[in-house]
Amino acid sequence: MAWVGLEAEEYDREIKDSILLKRIFEYFRPYKKYMTIVILLLILSSLSNSFVPLFTSIAINILAVSPNMLNFILIIGLIFLLNILAYVFNYYRYINSAKAIANVELDLRKDATESVLKHDLSFFDKNPVGKIVSRINTDSRDFAQTVDLTIEVVSNFIVMIIIIILLLLINVMLTLGILIMIPIFFIIALSYRKLARKMTLLGQRSLASVNAFVKESFSGIQIAKTFRQESKLYYEFEMVNNQSYKVNLKRALILNAIFPTLSIIQGVILAILVYYGGNFLILGTFNAGEFNFFFQSLTLLFFPLLTIASFWPQFQSGLSASERIFAIIDNLPLVIQTDNIEPSKLQGEIEFKNLVFCYDENKKVFDNFSLKIQPGESVALVGHTGAGKSSIAKLIARFYEFQEGDIMIDGISIRNYDLKRYRGQIGLIPQIPFLWSDTVENNINYGCKDVSCDDVTVALERTGGSDWVQKLPNGLQTNVGERGVFLSTGQRQLVVFARVLLQDPSILILDEATASIDPFTETRIQEAMEKTMQGRTSIIIAHRLWTVRHVDRIVVIDHGKIVEQGSHNVLMKQGGTYAELYDTYFRHQSLKYVEEMGNFGEI
Repeated sequence: MAWVGLEAEEYDREIKDSILLKRIFEYFRPYKKYMTIVILLLILSSLSNSFVPLFTSIAINILAVSPNMLNFILIIGLIFLLNILAYVFNYYRYINSAKAIANVELDLRKDATESVLKHDLSFFDKNPVGKIVSRINTDSRDFAQTVDLTIEVVSNFIVMIIIIILLLLINVMLTLGILIMIPIFFIIALSYRKLARKMTLLGQRSLASVNAFVKESFSGIQIAKTFRQESKLYYEFEMVNNQSYKVNLKRALILNAIFPTLSIIQGVILAILVYYGGNFLILGTFNAGEFNFFFQSLTLLFFPLLTIASFWPQFQSGLSASERIFAIIDNLPLVIQTDNIEPSKLQGEIEFKNLVFCYDENKKVFDNFSLKIQPGESVALVGHTGAGKSSIAKLIARFYEFQEGDIMIDGISIRNYDLKRYRGQIGLIPQIPFLWSDTVENNINYGCKDVSCDDVTVALERTGGSDWVQKLPNGLQTNVGERGVFLSTGQRQLVVFARVLLQDPSILILDEATASIDPFTETRIQEAMEKTMQGRTSIIIAHRLWTVRHVDRIVVIDHGKIVEQGSHNVLMKQGGTYAELYDTYFRHQSLKYVEEMGNFGEI
């Protein structure tokens, strides 16, 4: 059956089991103290469990010869003590193994999250966030459960070895006959291996698909409600969820089908034991205690045998989970700095030199693109949708890696700067504001935690005033809700603007930051923008008439190429692409146009 949407991610790769196990052991190395204690307690608890049937058989033989109460009490007391010791050993084993496993799970999540945070935006363009979250959370949990199962299997293996030794001491021939049957358990278990691994991977991917769909659906719930598509969303969710159900049900059936198969073999072996053991008992080769020990030991032996044999298919769940986590950890970001120069205060000279860039290797956004911006110059980027205006902003901020050419800031390639220090001097204000579910103050000082409340207020004043904040229920301490839902779009943009100004960047990039603001707020912020842009290199992706008229230079871009550049008046006189764009996008925003339309209405 073909499963939809369960293909491997671009960064997925197959890792050999031996390499996976080696890497897993590396994660446990810092916690060898816990694991040493676990191994010692495993041995002690296994010995305690293994000797219970032995002392039971001794009790039967003693009571058969000398049935007095004292012997009975001593034997029962010894068996009780062994069980208590086994419980104590297991209790402390579980505590220490839980500490080791929890720490490894924590480290895996840390490394996976750190790897994801280092990636450029192209990684998130190709991989749904829900699937990434599933790898970090769900797969690490599956891995931890498998490690816990592994420790349990080791315990059962020790018990099995001890019991086999004791059985050999009692009856070598019968024990060897039983041992011949044991490889059948493992042959059957290994036959499930490949199928179990395949279905486990599909199960994990299907769960990741559900997580990704739910995240995307709830993120766009407003659009869904606006277009009355709740039932469609639910129908699509049912399809994804039902597929996950079917895949994981099939996975569970395959993983659990091994138990009845092995139980059949167990029943056959026990039947053989009863038949031949009964004959030995009649012939006097066995006494009652030895027969009981053999029967009880085999029952005890079969549980670890079943656990060990069935473990291998289930172990594939942990291996596939670790494989998925290591794939995301090992995936290197495309944006890589070749040096770590820590810039002082940047002057703001920007130069694009023969730049080649594409999001998709089959379609270039820029091909041999060159542009130079002087320190302190304000430049408006103008062009049709898809011309490459926003791509310029993203490349300067190092959100994407370009393929050829270079971008120079103050004469140094941006690949040579320490990325964190460099970005600290880049102020990017997007068209769509994003706020964290936190207070207004914490959203403003997000990148500058050492600033005071007064500094935050000053930043707000520079964006056009802080009076609107005073009207909020708790002022600066008002929680804005998820994505700033409790604030208007204009207020969210003012918070973002104040956040960037508080950072005091050398280079200011505005993806038309006033596009989502009401006219009254826009008027307030335009004055602040004009002051802020003075003495600071500014790049503005323009959608407003005010912007194109108040910059030093307008650069007109069409399909990744500069077709015109100059001031507003010069470009209007040329009557080229800019004049056409002006008539299309900007002219209707002018007061003259509004007055003309008003007069036309009166006529």
